[in-house]
Amino acid sequence: MEKTIRHPLAYARLQRGWSQNDLAQQVRTAARRRGLRSGSIPQRISKWESGRVSPDEDSQLLLADAFGIPHSAVLALGWPYWLPGREAPLPLGPDSTTHALREALSSLIDRRTFVNYTPAALAGLAFQWADLDPVGLVTALRGRHVDAELVEGLEQHSTWLTSLATEQRQRLGPLLVGHLETVTELIDEGRYTEGVGKRLRTLAATVAQTIGWHRFDHGQHASATRFWHGALHSAHESGDRDLGAGILSDIAYQQTWLNAPNTAVEILDYAIRRADHPTARSLLQLRKARAHAALGEELLCTRALGAAETALNAASGRTPPAWCSWHSACDLAVDTGRCMLDLGHHRHARQLIDEGTELLPYARLKTKAVFLTYESRSCFASGEVEQAAAVAREALSMATRIGAPRCVALVHELIPSFIRHGSAQGVPELLELARSS
Repeated sequence: MEKTIRHPLAYARLQRGWSQNDLAQQVRTAARRRGLRSGSIPQRISKWESGRVSPDEDSQLLLADAFGIPHSAVLALGWPYWLPGREAPLPLGPDSTTHALREALSSLIDRRTFVNYTPAALAGLAFQWADLDPVGLVTALRGRHVDAELVEGLEQHSTWLTSLATEQRQRLGPLLVGHLETVTELIDEGRYTEGVGKRLRTLAATVAQTIGWHRFDHGQHASATRFWHGALHSAHESGDRDLGAGILSDIAYQQTWLNAPNTAVEILDYAIRRADHPTARSLLQLRKARAHAALGEELLCTRALGAAETALNAASGRTPPAWCSWHSACDLAVDTGRCMLDLGHHRHARQLIDEGTELLPYARLKTKAVFLTYESRSCFASGEVEQAAAVAREALSMATRIGAPRCVALVHELIPSFIRHGSAQGVPELLELARSS
């Protein structure tokens, strides 16, 4: 895994090209602006960067002024997690969940100073997850008692929030964030048994995973990755291997989307290593096949598709984990079709995508909108421009109605191809709809 330079403070300082003397001067200047005196000298900064001593709250606030970070972020995240410029995820370990979740939850940070994790760092995190067994939970000995009845109520509320249809859930995003804040606070400040602690962490992982998908759907990729990062820490501490594998597969899916399929394959190899339930393994193999197809690796793609089908067939009669309970034969058909499309097998792709889309339940409208964009792409590749335009219009109208911007973006990616066929039936209407969406 990528490592920061000595300490996050040193990393943030070096990103700005400052020496320890320079940073000490910045802190003294910040103190003068506030009518204060600061004794910050390079030797003190050296101690902070060594990790031997942590700055007190007043010194942290002056450091925040020097780096341009709001004081509210300092108070929300704590030392050294508020420091800017950290590109490597937090290492998995005891009591790391609350730090990872609070970082994701903080909407007060200037996100220009918090870039997304690098692909290499994400692959390193996946390796660590696959290689490291969770240790015993660190249960708080302070705060108010958290009992199983309270956790059950929170779990029921979470189930309701995460099971809402897309057009409803999009409006309730702040409720999900507030729910995760409550659970994070209970983990950090409550007093509970080990069993209740595991349930709290599983709940936090599930909610953070859902928020990550919301952010991903809206193109907020750095934020999505940080919520999935927090979810992975929480799932790891709870000991839920399938949930952890699922969260890694979400990160991998995002990497394929961001044109880094090599990273996706590497992450999924680690995730598959410890996934248990056949439905979970099927979905992971299917996403791995998509990444291989994007790389043009037909043989490896075919192997992964075969493994996905075998695992899905083996899942019959076993209740799947909630995060992949929706995965079914129609998803396998459509995503196999999308693989075939990427590999240039247009006729086979069209057949599979049509079959899978036809089987999709009505409740999964967002998925249907995505599938329709695949169908439009396959129609266009087969030379059926008018049919492709009709399907694209249906996908765009549906995605706009339910509030699914990622689906809208998929249709907009097709528009340049349609412009070259502006006189074909249905194309002018599609172009007009795209201009207004």
